[in-house]
Amino acid sequence: MDRALYVGMSGAIATLRAQTANSHNLANAGTVGFRAELAAAAAVNVDGPGFQSRVNSRLGDNGWDDAQGAIMQTGNETDIALKEDNWLAVQAPDGSEAYTRAGDLRIDANGQLRTANGLAVLGDGGPIVLPPSTSVSIGNDGTLSTVPLGQSAATQITAGRLKVVTGNQSSLDRGVDGLMRAKPGVTLNPAAGNVLTSGVLESSNVNLAGAMVNMIQLARQFELQSKVMRAAEDNAQAATSLTRLA
Repeated sequence: MDRALYVGMSGAIATLRAQTANSHNLANAGTVGFRAELAAAAAVNVDGPGFQSRVNSRLGDNGWDDAQGAIMQTGNETDIALKEDNWLAVQAPDGSEAYTRAGDLRIDANGQLRTANGLAVLGDGGPIVLPPSTSVSIGNDGTLSTVPLGQSAATQITAGRLKVVTGNQSSLDRGVDGLMRAKPGVTLNPAAGNVLTSGVLESSNVNLAGAMVNMIQLARQFELQSKVMRAAEDNAQAATSLTRLA
């Protein structure tokens, strides 16, 4: 009986964690460039002295869904969508270099290029700061061109270049802040050629309908596991009653 109770308990814990990951995906269905989190439970033997009669249900981290999100036309000159396996380098809140696919870029009051949530965008020489200008454009290779204030539209200067690297699930880890970082010992190579498209944004790749169905399935699964635990408890109480009668 305790075996059934243990299996039901560990399964319920894994289901709750899977529901947390699924809820996180649902909450970010509208986040630009978001990659859906993947999670799957697996049976793992419980090691220890004696006969191995216990199995633990453990939720494994299966990385993220690397499918491309839908491309949305915006017409904004500082909006970009990165090509497949390309990542934009940004400065994380702790000062380290991190990577994102969120391409909704903005220029703050000091001329610094930032993501929509305020992270500094990095270039080859560090955070990118643009001079006062009447317009800014981003080339497909990541080059930033501006028209200085007081100059005609025919006068363009190169103000820097976005730092874009290539990476995938084998070379990147997602942090608790949602940003990607290179795995220990891995060096990410700079992306070459046409690395992005400007004037567009990549949406989240979360399948909203699939995530809703998954939420319902996980809720039903948790309910069944709870019933297993209640049944194990009822059986134990019945066995105790029979022992007392004997």
